[in-house]
Amino acid sequence: SGVMETQSDQALVGVQNYLEKAAQNLRPSAPIKFHISSRTDSGVHALANAAHLDIQRAPGKAAFSGKQLVQGLNHHLKPEPIRILSAQRVPSTFHARFCALSRTYIYRLLLGCAHYSQIPVFERDLCWAPAGGPLDIQAMREAAKFLLGTHDFSTFRSLHSDTAFQCPVRTLLQLEIQPAPGFLSHHHEHRGLEFWEVKFKSRAFLYRQVRRMVGALVAVGQGKLVPQDIQELLEVKDARAFPPHAMAPASGLFLKSVEY
Repeated sequence: SGVMETQSDQALVGVQNYLEKAAQNLRPSAPIKFHISSRTDSGVHALANAAHLDIQRAPGKAAFSGKQLVQGLNHHLKPEPIRILSAQRVPSTFHARFCALSRTYIYRLLLGCAHYSQIPVFERDLCWAPAGGPLDIQAMREAAKFLLGTHDFSTFRSLHSDTAFQCPVRTLLQLEIQPAPGFLSHHHEHRGLEFWEVKFKSRAFLYRQVRRMVGALVAVGQGKLVPQDIQELLEVKDARAFPPHAMAPASGLFLKSVEY
């Protein structure tokens, strides 16, 4: 249900709630707050997000080592699809969100499905299978060139009460569209299914920017837009100019890594 903490009266619970509950089970001497690098939306996956926390133990108790913290948190996270991969000590000036140099996302597309039922069961909710036959990858790559570099991405963000006053200028450092293996590729190769990954790297992204960029690129691949339309959408600088229903679903989006 997204990374961010949700209030106690909400039915959906964020990743941050689970992390903080697990940390409280380690009996710190002060309440714990996780500061998470990337605020991924509900339905979006993370192969590796990053966070920082300050953890104080009762007087006389030794500080946790990184290994103890990983094992302790994972013990209390057991029922959830959330795992701590590693932990290390950082200086007090470090901030998981504001010190990040870049974030890399990948978006997984599945081509060759005539119907939702043809998505391999192991891939359900882990990719997007756009309807309407094959995509023109070459046209998508041509369109992607317009998005690279520093631009006002106003057209490619969803407006949100928290983000309305955010500066819309971002620098896209990398945008690649490459064939990729599925998670259990031998199960689908003979069925004519193809996986592609769209890879994005930037210091930071606007709210739903990646999903809107993917949706627009897929529209180019389907022939609904031409590559030049992407440049025109950038120049308009207006979220309302974005083609209706063109935003890619959350299911195919993965935060791959955060670089410091």
